[in-house]
Amino acid sequence: MPDPAEPCLKRVYDDPDPSDGRRILVDRLWPRGLTKDRAAVDLWLKDVAPSADLRSRWHRDPEHFDDFAALYVDELAQNPAVDTLRAELAAHPASTLLYGAKDPAANHAVVLRDYLMGVRTA
Repeated sequence: MPDPAEPCLKRVYDDPDPSDGRRILVDRLWPRGLTKDRAAVDLWLKDVAPSADLRSRWHRDPEHFDDFAALYVDELAQNPAVDTLRAELAAHPASTLLYGAKDPAANHAVVLRDYLMGVRTA
């Protein structure tokens, strides 16, 4: 499958905007305190998020982002949900991957986008 256009990244708690295009939530858990109307999520692909075990380890030790990223890329390489996401991005080139993390630079959505774009590999 050809590489999709690079998806945008946005914190799900930020206000939706028409420029977001298709809004795809890539968190395993629904964002705390956020209603479905306020989130304006078009698609929730929780299976593409880090496993529960990896997510809990990352939350206990956020200083080791590079280690987390490498382990998450290994998961992505074996995850069939990545193909679903690639198909969505191919069908909707103007898409935004939504995440709940507070840090815009060190979160799983950054790793996921980089993996999809071929920047990070297993």
